[in-house]
Amino acid sequence: MSTTTKKGYKGLGMEGAIARWYARNRGKDMGAFRRQAEALAARLPAGADVLEVAPGPGFLAIELAKCGAYRIVGLDISQTFVRMAAENAARAGVAVTFRHGNAAAMPFEPGSFDRIVCQAAFKNFTEPVRALHEMHRVLRPGGSAEILDLRPDAPPDAIADHIKEMGLGWFNALLTRLTFKYLLLKRAYSQQQFRDMVARTPFGTCDICEEGIGLAVTLRK
Repeated sequence: MSTTTKKGYKGLGMEGAIARWYARNRGKDMGAFRRQAEALAARLPAGADVLEVAPGPGFLAIELAKCGAYRIVGLDISQTFVRMAAENAARAGVAVTFRHGNAAAMPFEPGSFDRIVCQAAFKNFTEPVRALHEMHRVLRPGGSAEILDLRPDAPPDAIADHIKEMGLGWFNALLTRLTFKYLLLKRAYSQQQFRDMVARTPFGTCDICEEGIGLAVTLRK
């Protein structure tokens, strides 16, 4: 796969019924979001400014807001997800700001955040290298970004176990398996592709480790 600044895949818009279907399925395992938020909070300084890029329904950002007094912002290209996430935050009684925007042209001033998180979305960005440039721009000196995403060599049995843990009905589980096989794995980046893209940005280098069926990519400013 080419790691040029523009990616041929333009992305299926997560709007309307598609976004609601995604949110229902992702919301079946809130325990996973809670554990992820607690692990993230353990590495955050008190009062940190946190940006989640492509938060979708906002589950992780909302769980993180329950963990401490952070200023949390979510940026998503889907207007449906922005509305949905704001409603979810209001129901949860937490203060999280969700904004509509593009990861390749973020509507934030330089040095606005201490930490950036992006999970299960980077492989879908049309301009991944520009998105990395933007992450560097909006981070403060000493800040870091973490990208969590699927790896293209994820074993089929591990993917099957992951889907089973999601607690889906048989039909949604089937759709999810097909989505992994025919769409997501084809878009996912290898460790080398991540390193090549990062090398073209001010980050220069990154740390990468395997986590389950995915990769955890850490970038530091």
